[in-house]
Amino acid sequence: MIRQPAVAGSFYSRDAAQLKSDIEGFVIKDCEKQTALGIVSPHAGYMYSGRVAGNLYSRIKIPDTVVILAPNHTGYGVPYSIWPSGSWRTPLGDVMVDEEVVNELVNVCNLIEKDQEAHLYEHAAEVQIPFIQYFNPQSKIVAMVISSRNIAALKRIGENLSLVLRKLRPNALVVASSDMTHREPQASANRKDQIAIDEVLALNEDDLYSKVHDMRITMCGIYPAVVMLVCSKDRGAKKADLVRYETSGDITGDYDQVVGYAGIMVS
Repeated sequence: MIRQPAVAGSFYSRDAAQLKSDIEGFVIKDCEKQTALGIVSPHAGYMYSGRVAGNLYSRIKIPDTVVILAPNHTGYGVPYSIWPSGSWRTPLGDVMVDEEVVNELVNVCNLIEKDQEAHLYEHAAEVQIPFIQYFNPQSKIVAMVISSRNIAALKRIGENLSLVLRKLRPNALVVASSDMTHREPQASANRKDQIAIDEVLALNEDDLYSKVHDMRITMCGIYPAVVMLVCSKDRGAKKADLVRYETSGDITGDYDQVVGYAGIMVS
């Protein structure tokens, strides 16, 4: 079972050589790397958010298993949808699914269901994969799309994910795929995004969740971020660092309606 790329040619180049060249333009060469338990990484088209994502992935030792938690932009599929088996294809090749982790997660947590529908046209997990492949071509992935806003369920999934990773893949990285504020003036986006970023840096999933909703911060990956923070803290995370923050306006020069992008590392 191969999950075919949905946004190659739009969010990033469908040509392997061009894609590799683009990624090399975003990453930091000879960067000191460290082990991370979780990250928040953007998922826009590479021309907009590639520099933030590339700078972030440059700082991390990419392990042999990466769990990607993505929001649901399409409305398809079940609330906690995990891709069951096989591989995901990008122009850089195929990356295998870590089926042992998938099966253990489904066994441990009855909220999570094997499902393909939520993943078929969803870009948020897909755009992370070429960066993972670039830094560790041997890495396997676990991809989950999350659409439910139930905070108790999100915490439960984070705890169960931690349980499985501590048992099977203690060095795994958990990626929360998320853009920040959408289509607001630069000053407003900067102000709102700082509020959300500060709560991630404080490892405070409860205040992140409440402030994003109460202040109408359009952080699309809020639910993946909550799961990632719960999981990371349960695995021993003590701190978080902001690697880079930009908006689309910093790329295009149009500051009237921007989207924010943050690269955050949790360790």
